[in-house]
Amino acid sequence: MNTACTHPPVRATPAAPAATASLMPLATLAIGFIMAMLDVTVVNVALPGIAAQFGVPLTDLVWIADAYTLAFAALLLAAGALADRYGAKTIYQAGLAVFTLASLLCGMAPDGPALIAARMLQGVGAALFMPSSLSLLTHAYTEERTRNRMLGTWSAIVAVAGASGPLLGGVLIHQFGWRGIFLINLPLGLAGLWLASRRIQPAPRRPRALNASSHLLGMAALATASYALIEGNAYGWSSPRIATAIALALAAAILLVRRERRHADPILPRALFETPRFAAANGVGFLINLGGYGQLFLISLFLQQARGADALQTGIQMVPMLAIFSIGNLASGRIAARWNVSAALLGGLSIATVLSAASIVAMSPGMPYWCFALLATGANLGLGLVVPAMTSLVMQVSGTAHANSGAAALNANRQSGTLVGVALMGTILHRAPDWNDSLPLAYAVIAASYLCAGLLAARYLRRARNR
Repeated sequence: MNTACTHPPVRATPAAPAATASLMPLATLAIGFIMAMLDVTVVNVALPGIAAQFGVPLTDLVWIADAYTLAFAALLLAAGALADRYGAKTIYQAGLAVFTLASLLCGMAPDGPALIAARMLQGVGAALFMPSSLSLLTHAYTEERTRNRMLGTWSAIVAVAGASGPLLGGVLIHQFGWRGIFLINLPLGLAGLWLASRRIQPAPRRPRALNASSHLLGMAALATASYALIEGNAYGWSSPRIATAIALALAAAILLVRRERRHADPILPRALFETPRFAAANGVGFLINLGGYGQLFLISLFLQQARGADALQTGIQMVPMLAIFSIGNLASGRIAARWNVSAALLGGLSIATVLSAASIVAMSPGMPYWCFALLATGANLGLGLVVPAMTSLVMQVSGTAHANSGAAALNANRQSGTLVGVALMGTILHRAPDWNDSLPLAYAVIAASYLCAGLLAARYLRRARNR
């Protein structure tokens, strides 16, 4: 300060550092999201290697993928309430610490059940830091155009991480075995904790009741429904334990809805719960994750089991299919700026629906790689357009007053979609082990999910505008 007063010409120089510093919240908060994304895409590539070492069946492979997602989705809304009560920065750092510890436990797991348990703990950590990171990002960039641009860049960074996941996983598995994909999180997590403590400003607290009973009912409904979806093929859909799980899931869901209607402090603020645009955007999030992550699980197994690729070859072949997300994310912001957010949303869903529908008849184990990659890459370009637009809509409707709850609800619905998508792909592969039979069925489910998302967006989100 004194130097600036003594030497007036240097007053202009802080502009460059300030511009650079404005990116630090984005870069810092992206670290946690990047780790979460890497663990989704990397684990899919590692599944055949894990199965070979531990001798686990397809059902356990689904659990290894979905245990993380189950804990993640079940705790997200509670994590949003905790962020309101104790501060988004505090909960973000706690979640990052738990995730880093869980990654170490995954890397040291002696068997399949221990790995599943550690994956669940990873999901707990991710649930804590994910909504807090979006809330902190929203508070760091208060001007709407800047925030939309940063959300687009945020999505692109995460997409690059997701795209590099299979390749990075393939390299790590090739050199160090599947345990390396979890141990890589240790330096990332420690760096994220150090940067967050120094670069992130605390967001204002908005203390509210935690409503523990409603959160427990929601967790029970999701957990029992997940158990039924994943274990239904192993025990039979009419078996007593699966029928009991379905009954418990329905009972917990009904009790949750009744309690939320009457409770003075519902999980979601009533202002959000009663907004059709908010509900529609969350429905779109559920459906695109069902299709997108269901396809990711499917493709990872397809390349290795049907086409004979190893982990490294699978990673290389999946790069263009996932890298395209970042291009779609960046293009989404430009489309929204020129027209409106709904143009990016509806355009992306249309592309994804058409190309996934074409895959129903075109996909086969013997088709040329370039044809297979072109269909998957084109559909993922559409999803890349959708995600920033959908996120922007949810955060617009939520506003700063309900940013934690809005971010938590969006992520909870998206992760629930991932959970159901992977479970459905597992069911299809179990019922139709011949890839010539399973591929059309799987892509019919994927195309239907995108079509339903498009119809939902056209009905409720078509009038969305930039402010």
